[in-house]
Amino acid sequence: MKRTLLLTALNLCVAAPAFADLAMATSKNCMSCHAVERKVLGPSFKEIAAKYKDDKAATDRLAAKIIKGGSGVWGPLSMPANPQVSEADAKKLAAWVLTAK
Repeated sequence: MKRTLLLTALNLCVAAPAFADLAMATSKNCMSCHAVERKVLGPSFKEIAAKYKDDKAATDRLAAKIIKGGSGVWGPLSMPANPQVSEADAKKLAAWVLTAK
């Protein structure tokens, strides 16, 4: 029994993905244009999460937009490219943004 619990706990630790958070979003300059609950220059993370809630490809789509930038989805302002953000970090950030409620 103890061995099963230990192995289960170990598997959860190893298999758990690394998640982004507000600190990562701040360190990657996301918070210069976005906020969790209100529009700044770009839409709030809550608005983004609501828009993409049924889109199964949203994490990959938003991760690409974080890195390459984009325009036309939220109005006339363009989102600048962030090539300094790795693909792995962009996916973590996108997944985190999509959890905003």
